[in-house]
Amino acid sequence: MHAETDPHQEIRDAVRQLCRQFPDEYFRKVDEQRAYPEAFVDALTKAGWMAALIPQDYGGSGLTMAEASVIMEEINRSGGNSGACHGQMYVMNAIVRSGSAAQKQRYLPKIATGELRIQSMGVTEPTTGSDTTKLKTMAVKKDGRWVINGQKVWISRIQHSDMMILLARTTPLAEVQKRSEGLSCFLVDLKQAVGHGLTVRPILNMVNHETNELFFDNLEIPEENLLGPEGRGFKVLLDGLNAERTLIAAECIGDGYWFIDRATKYANERVVFGRRIGQNQGVQFPIAEAYIELEAANLMRWKACAKIDAHQNAGAEANMAKHLAAKASWEAANVCLQTHGGFGFACEYDVERKFRETRLYQVAPISTNMIFSYVAEHVLGLPKSY
Repeated sequence: MHAETDPHQEIRDAVRQLCRQFPDEYFRKVDEQRAYPEAFVDALTKAGWMAALIPQDYGGSGLTMAEASVIMEEINRSGGNSGACHGQMYVMNAIVRSGSAAQKQRYLPKIATGELRIQSMGVTEPTTGSDTTKLKTMAVKKDGRWVINGQKVWISRIQHSDMMILLARTTPLAEVQKRSEGLSCFLVDLKQAVGHGLTVRPILNMVNHETNELFFDNLEIPEENLLGPEGRGFKVLLDGLNAERTLIAAECIGDGYWFIDRATKYANERVVFGRRIGQNQGVQFPIAEAYIELEAANLMRWKACAKIDAHQNAGAEANMAKHLAAKASWEAANVCLQTHGGFGFACEYDVERKFRETRLYQVAPISTNMIFSYVAEHVLGLPKSY
């Protein structure tokens, strides 16, 4: 879309201007040190971009999902990695949609200013993985408090969050008619919990993505920290997940354009056998194909945003947008690496870093096969496969 016809150009220009203060060298150093881009996230927060989806009544920007997705896209298109901060934008969506009036007033204004960071969502467990409804972490009400026992894995950004949204079972699986019933969401104050019933064990992984294994041993939290109705936590969770998948689709779109831009630039400059390699169809055709696939995926991203902004069920569109965008960005990454040849493996070109980062989205936050299962059952009407 050309700048003169893009309704989001003002947001794009502003985010790009901020991102210019954090060039490739900044993110390369953060990646080398396995550090957290604290300065970058602080700058985004102070500029108000992390409060995009918080209603204006609570100090946020009150932007649409489409506008919020542009912010995520531009961070990645500028060479950054939204994985360090995207949770701050969508995790609080569960509070916006399911929180009590008191919870909204207590937490949202502080989240909007960045005084309170809520980047973590505790769902996945070692023995259940994507089979969320069979999770084993239990929350039992006792003397006006909730007592939590269990284990979680692949829980991101605990070290840079003040709060976490936790999904736990409050009614045993054997006592519910549907597996999705009897689950509840809770707000956990991490500063109080860590070392007092919550143990955190970092997981070193192939991407500089801060993630952890959590152990709950009689962790006590106040009764009023229940988020949404008791036993309806799965629905509360889904309200946030469609936003998550749509925003991550936008991040993949940003990655994809970054790869296409870098591949095109290198193909126009690199001379081998007396000619620019971009003149060779064997080089230019894969880049063109990757661009076409990326543009098509982008259309589904906008469709998902439109349904969310219209307060319609966007489950199918959010899942399909995430799948198509993750696939397109991964193909663009492959093309970019191949175009650069050996230099694609050199850290100074940043291709290998972005290559690793965008690969994650084939697996998380929802795997490709789970998306296929969702579409097969809920869109095509095929029998439930799991």
